Amino acid sequence: MRILIVKTSSMGDVVHTMPAISDIARHRPDVRIDWMVESPFASLPAMHPAVQTIVPIAWRKWRKKLWQKETRATIGRVRKSLRAEPYDLVLDLQGLMKSALFASQAKGLRAGYDWASAREPLASIWYQQVATVDRSLHAVTRSRLLAAAHLGYAIEGEPNFALRMPDPSWMPPTPKPYVVLIPGASRPEKLWPEERWVAVAKAIAARGLEIAWIWGSKDEASRCVKLAAQSDGEIPPFLSVEHATAVIARASACVGLDTGFSHIAAAFGVPTVGIYCDHEPGLVGITGRAYVASVGGRGKSPESGAVIRLLDEALSSNPKRGIR
Repeated sequence: MRILIVKTSSMGDVVHTMPAISDIARHRPDVRIDWMVESPFASLPAMHPAVQTIVPIAWRKWRKKLWQKETRATIGRVRKSLRAEPYDLVLDLQGLMKSALFASQAKGLRAGYDWASAREPLASIWYQQVATVDRSLHAVTRSRLLAAAHLGYAIEGEPNFALRMPDPSWMPPTPKPYVVLIPGASRPEKLWPEERWVAVAKAIAARGLEIAWIWGSKDEASRCVKLAAQSDGEIPPFLSVEHATAVIARASACVGLDTGFSHIAAAFGVPTVGIYCDHEPGLVGITGRAYVASVGGRGKSPESGAVIRLLDEALSSNPKRGIR
């Protein structure tokens, strides 16, 4: 049986889908799993041992040049490859109009959320098979339940992300265990005050640990440079998602905003504190097999003292982590 998983973005959403893939592999070992994903995040599905083929797309790039001949030709090639061999199931785990449209480019039975369950209800009209999943559940659980409903098994046990550890291209130069700090986010509403980051960084240094400031854009790099100048820590050169993951996955702990890298840390079992400033963490809170904590919410930016206390709990939860 061949399945195409459609979960294209964003980084955190892709990470949240991993336990559903583990469930499929466990309950349906006969299934071959392919995954359609935005190309910048393609290295993440490739870290899951059950995923056979990655189908990269570049919608974020294509939509800016949709009427250019080269863009249309590229989209045509992707569509041709998707339709070269039929899938037994094309499973849209995203539930958006754009993901439903992408799913329709493949040949095979399209399945997804029903009208009441999809994030964008109109997406459900593109599916030939639908299932009901409570919208109040965490994103990880929703993906697991949707896959189970369409493939005929019951989910059980805690989420298993099952990701393979990538090799690093950069590591902090000192041999000390280190804490990853992730102060950047996709929107300014998600940012946490600089003086609170400085307080957390100084607390980490006082505990004899190194700091790695992780960034993914030019603005985030500038922010990290400014914060490190007021406290301590190492700032890597630009790292791909795969190489940034390699650094994050080997950390003693992580403190990060509501961003994909924070969810990656938790998925690899790194004790993680997630800081939420723009919305409530309930449906997308930090989830992983080790210590996790989500603090803050819409209009409830946490104080540095609260984050430091949670960080101490994270570090004490597994004191052997991060010894290199």
